Amino acid sequence: MEHYAQTNGREIELFVPGRLCLFGEHSDWAGKYVSQNPEILEGQAIVTGINLGIYASARTNTCFYIKSINQDGMTLDFECEMDAEILRQHALEDNFFSYCCGVAAYMEENYHVGGISIDVKNVTLPMKKGLSSSAAICVLIARAFSKLYQLHLSIQGEMRAAYHGERLTKSRCGRLDQACAFGEQPIIMRFSDEEINIRKLKVGKTLYWVFADLCAGKDTRKILSHLNRAYPFAQNELYQNVQEALGKDNYKIIAKASDAIESGDAEALGKIMNEAQALFDAKIAPACPEELTSPILHSVMNDPNIQPYIWGVKGVGSQGDGSVQLLARDKACQQALVAYLNDGRKMEAFPFELQAGGKIRKAIIPLAGFGTRMYPQTHFTKKAFLPIIDENDIVKPVLVCILEELDAAGIEDVILIVGEREVEEYKKLFEYEMDNGFLKRLPKAVRQYYQWLYTIGGKITYVVQKKKKGFGHAVYQAHDLLKGEPVLLLLGDFIYKSRIAFSCTTQTINAYNKAGGNKSVVSVKSIPLEQVSNYGIINGTFQPERSYLMDVHTMVEKPSVSMAKETLGVPDESGNAKYYATFGQYILNDEVFQLLAHQIEESELTESAKEIDLTCTLQHLASKKQLIACDIAGESYDVGIPAQYYDTFVRYHKTNNMR
Repeated sequence: MEHYAQTNGREIELFVPGRLCLFGEHSDWAGKYVSQNPEILEGQAIVTGINLGIYASARTNTCFYIKSINQDGMTLDFECEMDAEILRQHALEDNFFSYCCGVAAYMEENYHVGGISIDVKNVTLPMKKGLSSSAAICVLIARAFSKLYQLHLSIQGEMRAAYHGERLTKSRCGRLDQACAFGEQPIIMRFSDEEINIRKLKVGKTLYWVFADLCAGKDTRKILSHLNRAYPFAQNELYQNVQEALGKDNYKIIAKASDAIESGDAEALGKIMNEAQALFDAKIAPACPEELTSPILHSVMNDPNIQPYIWGVKGVGSQGDGSVQLLARDKACQQALVAYLNDGRKMEAFPFELQAGGKIRKAIIPLAGFGTRMYPQTHFTKKAFLPIIDENDIVKPVLVCILEELDAAGIEDVILIVGEREVEEYKKLFEYEMDNGFLKRLPKAVRQYYQWLYTIGGKITYVVQKKKKGFGHAVYQAHDLLKGEPVLLLLGDFIYKSRIAFSCTTQTINAYNKAGGNKSVVSVKSIPLEQVSNYGIINGTFQPERSYLMDVHTMVEKPSVSMAKETLGVPDESGNAKYYATFGQYILNDEVFQLLAHQIEESELTESAKEIDLTCTLQHLASKKQLIACDIAGESYDVGIPAQYYDTFVRYHKTNNMR
């Protein structure tokens, strides 16, 4: 049997968070009845990943092996043959490892992969508390197979594998559980029959949430059994109320809640939480009163001691006396609320935040340069098409490495800035028909790229830069396509590898969100003093609460060693000066494009030959305290200078990518 290519024994790091259903519980399975009753509306839910999750490392293996930690902190391990039928049998054993075996069986049956070894190093996610710990481990297993065997599964592909794998166990998981695959990102999920559609939500202002285990109990299977009696056709008023609550009433709740989240209106969102809970109590709870009367949940909701700290409160998941979520008024109230629930009510409470920002959908890659430093090769081959050999011995163009980085970070639209008469040259990479006989002769790991290139090509928009008036001018060419949205900018002559579980691009996006989603971001790396004249150098002050974020003071393009030593050093914890160079990734808000537009207008009025400069624009933002730098845990590799390209060609192939 033919197997996908392995990753040569390298180890990868993984993190998958738990997920919390904020609104729309039960609507995922209710939406499955659309095909049986056209009067039923599709299900809708707002779901988010949280900052608690599962950390693990993984590598290829000849069998399926997993070592993990149970609820009591004990180390357990499991090993069996990488055989679908054997794995299916273990999936039915109804224990922690059964979920892992279910996903492994699905991956072997559908992708013919080899074995893997998983080492779960830390679990901060409480088990069986309504945060989908089972779904998190299932997504983690699916993601490990995808990365180790170069399957290039999309996030929704990982969700599908995790869902079908968990369904091979005795679990009756819902389809919103696997939303943890999206990470700490609120999303709207729409469920219709077997279809799932996703829309990411941007958080207008940081929201402070508290999740708490009510330390009671509920029978989820009994709840689902009773509520399913309302479908596909309601036989009485009781069940008609259930359909209305999970249908048209839920639509109104989801619409109002998504608006409140995106505008950052915490007070309005809290009122919607209270409204949603009242709706549940009035129309859904009577269908299963033994489980959904929820006396402990309501005692928390009505506790006068918590009212000064919250905007709203509602149940979690299937509801009942399982768990509760509360929206705190601010961070101080969040901390006080956690303390009260833990100490005063003897519950297990956990804080988490929905960070402002969170919706970087578009990216720009400027590619219209002449490539003079790589001439005469660039006369025949665009710099973006120069070959790179990755750690799995797959040869790919530089541009494909960059696009993989963007795809892994969830970027939905890619804008390529290209020169005149170059569009068709780039399209050939993504829109060619391969002879079926030749396609079949390709190794499966490489064959995957054919479909992936076609898919990623559908996300690309080409913008022609007719005049080459500098880097800032090239970036500005994308302005009309952005419609005021913040955008990720990656240079066309750098590729990246992360040293941690998050890709370099994801780190940059996370920095934008952690900084509040209202400042531009430039990624940086520490370099030796003697190299400063080759880079843009950043000076600033690292934030004490987030040691990887720097408030930028100044930004100087290619300073002399003496100037950098005198004015640009940033002291470390020992007081020694460190020097931070631009890393090649940026997130630019709309103010950047307004400033570039002003430069372009001035240049045209004065007929100046001066190039439009992005660094000058970023310096202006720094002077207004509107620029953040992020110290990236990773490496950037230059492909735009002969000596650097040679170094990249050798080092990139040998270096493990921790994604």
